[in-house]
Amino acid sequence: MPSEPIATAILLVTFGFLLATSIVFARASQRISVPVPLIFLCIGMLAGSEGIGGIPFENYEFSYRLGIVALVLILFDGGLNTPIGAVRRAIGPAAALATVGVAITAVIVGGTARLLGFSWPEAILFGAIVSSTDAAAVFSVLRGSGIHLKRRVGATLEVESGINDPMAFLLTILLTRNLLEPGSVSPGQIALSIGVEIVIGTALGAAIGFGARRVLTRLPLAAGGLYPAFSLAVAFLAYGIPTLVHGSGFLAVYVSALILGNGQLPYRTGVLRVHDSLAWLSQITMFLLLGLLVFPSSLLDTGWTGLALAAVLAFVARPVAAAICLVPFRFPPREIAYTGWIGLRGAVPIVLATYPVLSRAPGADWIFSVVFFVVVFNSIIPGATVAWATRKLGLELREPPAPPAVLTIESRQHLEGDLLSFYVDEGLAVAGVSLADLTLPEDASVAMIIRGKTMLAPTGHTVLTAGDHVYIVSRSDDRGLIQLLFGVPEEEG
Repeated sequence: MPSEPIATAILLVTFGFLLATSIVFARASQRISVPVPLIFLCIGMLAGSEGIGGIPFENYEFSYRLGIVALVLILFDGGLNTPIGAVRRAIGPAAALATVGVAITAVIVGGTARLLGFSWPEAILFGAIVSSTDAAAVFSVLRGSGIHLKRRVGATLEVESGINDPMAFLLTILLTRNLLEPGSVSPGQIALSIGVEIVIGTALGAAIGFGARRVLTRLPLAAGGLYPAFSLAVAFLAYGIPTLVHGSGFLAVYVSALILGNGQLPYRTGVLRVHDSLAWLSQITMFLLLGLLVFPSSLLDTGWTGLALAAVLAFVARPVAAAICLVPFRFPPREIAYTGWIGLRGAVPIVLATYPVLSRAPGADWIFSVVFFVVVFNSIIPGATVAWATRKLGLELREPPAPPAVLTIESRQHLEGDLLSFYVDEGLAVAGVSLADLTLPEDASVAMIIRGKTMLAPTGHTVLTAGDHVYIVSRSDDRGLIQLLFGVPEEEG
């Protein structure tokens, strides 16, 4: 090994190169309809010991711990960006998918694995590992691809991916114990443990979220950069405290972020921007690292088994689970079909698969290889067909284009009033009207207009045209009157 600081320099150069390469190829992936996480995973495999990079890496313990931290940051970012209204719309079906749906998926996939030669303890463990959808994959596809899903379907998929990890993690831990000591865990113990973890995780997550929100609104910090640092501390506490008392840390992270993000958050835009960056960094690092863990030669031995299980997961288990969970909520058939098809798996099953390896459970290496194959298959089918399926089933909303610029106000204190942005559709009455003739409330004013790639300073002679993005400063009490003229603000569309 080279001496310091050369060793550290080599490490940073290697990671920096892999990180930059992943980001560049992520842009290219949009043109060939390949999910971004799969690109990161493949780059990690190419850099590994059997790839062109030749980097030797087999540290499962480090990968597991880093995977936990990455998932905490991804779930926290997801909670911060989820409107509480979306949760209210989707909590029933999402909770059903995150509990009953996970169990049904685990049973169907586990039964298939038993038919393919797994022992019963191995088969059920494998089913549990691949049973939950992946928050990183779902958030990156639904939020990063420009797809505008119908609100209930999109909210259901996002909320489900944010709350179903606890079920899969607990099942994996208990069933790994059962694999090491057959018969040591009963179905009753599993059900009781899941119920306890959900209750403790939800309660402590809510307490931490409300507590953090109270601190931020009542205790101004010395500098703007301290706000995202504080919210990062909240994310770690939200996972750690419930986990120490046998609650679901992942559920607590999502709940605390949901409460924090839907309150009066000082330096809101800066906090959200930092956590968005941390979530992307976590996702890239996690997939790169997990790619390094895999030996492509071992995938050849698991190919047919992995292909069969991946097909059952995509074409049977997930659709059946979605139908059973969503029919009671009166979802139309095409929404059930879409939810059943878009059950994206990503890094979570691979992180879960490292737990039996760390526990030195029998057959754990074989399970890890098959899980990796299933995740890669799932990233392509259905991962690469999300846009096609959305259009084919008629679930894409006609949305105005996103504003090319964002106007925000950063403040350490809550300011009374609103800064709202609106898209001027050709059907609005204000299209073609000059600002001088616009009947805005007395204390409201147009602050800026974005027309194409041009930023306009509004005057009384400025005429609003279709396609404009208009930013209006007003009192909160006047919001309803302004929406009568301009419709729904862009951030609420």
